[in-house]
Amino acid sequence: MKFLDLIQLNPKIKLEKGQEFPFVEMSNVNIYSREPQHVEIKKYTAGVKFQQWDTVVARIEPCLQNGKGFFAKDIYEGFGSTEFLVFRPKDERVNNKFLYYFMLTDGIRKNMISSMTGATGRQRVNNDIFKTLEISLPSIEKQKRISDILSTYDDLIENNQKQINLLEEAAMRLYKEWFVNLRFPGYETGKIVDSLPEGWEYKEVGSLITKMPRTKQVKTSEYKIIGKIPIIDQSRDFIAGFTDDSDTIVTSEVPVIVFGDHTRILKLISFPFAKGADGTQLIVSGAEEMPQYLFYCSLVNIDLSNYHYARHFKYLKATSIIVPTIDIAVKFENIIEPYFKAIQSLRDKIIRLQKGRDILLPKLMTNEIEV
Repeated sequence: MKFLDLIQLNPKIKLEKGQEFPFVEMSNVNIYSREPQHVEIKKYTAGVKFQQWDTVVARIEPCLQNGKGFFAKDIYEGFGSTEFLVFRPKDERVNNKFLYYFMLTDGIRKNMISSMTGATGRQRVNNDIFKTLEISLPSIEKQKRISDILSTYDDLIENNQKQINLLEEAAMRLYKEWFVNLRFPGYETGKIVDSLPEGWEYKEVGSLITKMPRTKQVKTSEYKIIGKIPIIDQSRDFIAGFTDDSDTIVTSEVPVIVFGDHTRILKLISFPFAKGADGTQLIVSGAEEMPQYLFYCSLVNIDLSNYHYARHFKYLKATSIIVPTIDIAVKFENIIEPYFKAIQSLRDKIIRLQKGRDILLPKLMTNEIEV
């Protein structure tokens, strides 16, 4: 049966201009993640419109190839980047949750990718592909069983991500209590000298960084969806892709802070990884009084938004941050380390769940596993 006999493409939705609605930007959609990482509230002017239970998929390279898309489970009505396509069941023959997973399958994506036209690096799906595309779907009962199995994985992934968010918020609250509000252990009896506790000082970020050995960088065009080594770059996606090139591996005795030169995004990486495309900066503290977890919290607390689109690393290095005495730094590090180790454990679980789901998906879709 023809794709468009069963599934609507960019169905019409009326949103009143000037009214506020949930908005999803492409950069806030993670790779193969059912929910957007972040939803803003913005006045509607233009963009692709969607409603609850719609499937939204990237139509531009490399976002489509990277698996960017989401299921509008918790958004009643909203809009997003014009680089999205919206899909919705035409009638009860297609289950809306199943449709989301169906649009992740290799067969559909390969057809979409093969239809792309335009300038290299900015090619987009030709919507005419859906007029002739033939598809075969299981019964509605089987669709529900398949989507229920795959949804179980995504439910666990989302629950783990919520726990990560809570731990990160708790870590930053503790940092602000100690180093912004200056309510650290022993503050009641300490002396204040030039607005800082005695022995504390301001130092430029650049003076605290130690050089890391240079490694081969992975080009965006070389990112793989499946591979042995996770790629970390300056995008919002925690893991941007994978590579099998062992010459790219970055290793460190302490977690590595990754900073996006353009995006200003910070990540704390506690496992071997490959450095991604241009603009990915690696930061490790070389100062005893600035251990790595404290350094990360300090950098997260810096606001570089006034510089707009620019190379931000030079501004980051020129920013002065509070450096406490070694005893306070060590106390904070000892308290905060379990938070970040718990976060890493949850990230490991997410990666395993994603791999399990992605292995299962084609087997369920092709009847290799009967349900």
